[in-house]
Amino acid sequence: MPALALTEWDIVLRLGLASLVGLVLGLDRELRGISAGIRTHALVALSSAVITVSALLLSRTLAADGPVNTDPLRVVQGLAQAIGFVAAGAIFVSKGDVHNLTSAANVWLAAAVGIASGAGQFGLVLTAAAFGIVILTAVRLIERRLPGSEKAERD
Repeated sequence: MPALALTEWDIVLRLGLASLVGLVLGLDRELRGISAGIRTHALVALSSAVITVSALLLSRTLAADGPVNTDPLRVVQGLAQAIGFVAAGAIFVSKGDVHNLTSAANVWLAAAVGIASGAGQFGLVLTAAAFGIVILTAVRLIERRLPGSEKAERD
């Protein structure tokens, strides 16, 4: 397997895109006063991208030295488990109501776009970001207009 030719610009682009999308995804949570805001989402996306880029580089470097049994996809598995714990920690139940499910899901999305950005899958990152932003903003507006919605009654 040939060595992965990532220039400094490639790395900056991958990490920068992950950070930017994480910031944008966290904006909704920040504006709503929820603790998992822009910094949390940006850091989750950035760290996921760093680990993914590192795994790709390490895998290619080791492969260049001779036959080895490496699999960068195992990094994705490890990240998924770790983010699962982080997201689960954000969820809590109070007086029979579940809180922060959307924040937990949003942190999960930040990790996913970080992984995709680190892997250089820019079209996937931008598509996921667009869908995520629509879900966080446009869907909230639709929810408020649904008859019997608690969100409609609070407005």
